[in-house]
Amino acid sequence: MSTESETTENLNQVDRPIWYEPLLDRGLIPDFILRRAIKVLLKERLSWIQLGDVAKNHQRKLAYVNSLKERPIAEHTEQANKQHYEAKFMKMCLGKRMKYSCCLFPNGNESLDAAEEAMLESYCIKAKVSEGMEILDLGCGWGSLCLYLCEKYPNAKITALSNSNTQRQYIESIAQQKGFKNLRVITADIKEFEFDSSTQFDRIMSIEMFEHMKNYEFLFTKISKWIKPKGLLFIHIFCHTDQPYDFSVGDGWMSKYFFTGGTMPSADLLLYFQRQLHLVDQWIINGNHYGQTSEEWLKLIDKNKKVALGYLAETYGKF
Repeated sequence: MSTESETTENLNQVDRPIWYEPLLDRGLIPDFILRRAIKVLLKERLSWIQLGDVAKNHQRKLAYVNSLKERPIAEHTEQANKQHYEAKFMKMCLGKRMKYSCCLFPNGNESLDAAEEAMLESYCIKAKVSEGMEILDLGCGWGSLCLYLCEKYPNAKITALSNSNTQRQYIESIAQQKGFKNLRVITADIKEFEFDSSTQFDRIMSIEMFEHMKNYEFLFTKISKWIKPKGLLFIHIFCHTDQPYDFSVGDGWMSKYFFTGGTMPSADLLLYFQRQLHLVDQWIINGNHYGQTSEEWLKLIDKNKKVALGYLAETYGKF
């Protein structure tokens, strides 16, 4: 398993004002004001998760870990579907590979397309992927990884799993265009889905899906049955340095519209769930890479604003 990294307080009941949301929807708040507001909210969040005492911080983390063991594998999955899966809109802000996750800028001046490729290649190196393997892309998004694997390893057998029909249709259309014959895409909710007992993989790779999960103990028990005896699970997950928390309703725009039921893991969170699987290696990537990825997405959405708003209006109605 690889990651890219006595008191309990409720961190998720901070009510946010909603008067500004129509202004946001119409793009009437300038970026420089939004950036300042985001910094204020981030500062407030940091004040909530730091109790000012190492012992208290650690005890709260342990309480959070124990609470996850009492929860379902994932929460609000239906809302997550509605919040993430508009293909035509996403094409307006992502790179060529449609990588809906952090990209890698080794020199700091790469294009978004090059940064997508750099991160995808790093996954293959870290997960020790080789030709002929059977690989599961768990929570495959828009297919950036599974399609990259099909291209790079034409003799590998790739399976992609997502709970979105829209994503499956998009991935299958690209696979057909490129003539890939080594890809199978499954639409299913991981909470209920099981492979048959004879199906196991050399590698299971999951890119920014575990942030949508809660009960990692149940999840790892399930996944461990899908891995061959010498297989590996590779996870790329965004995280806070040391304090995990939930994104909950009442917690602001992010939770209400974009990441309902989500988790902000800490860099060590998955290490508390090493019953069926154990850590082999771990890498930490500086968050500046995600910052730069977001800036590149913003450039594209600004460039394609008129068309992108039209696509949103098709789904949600005119603003």
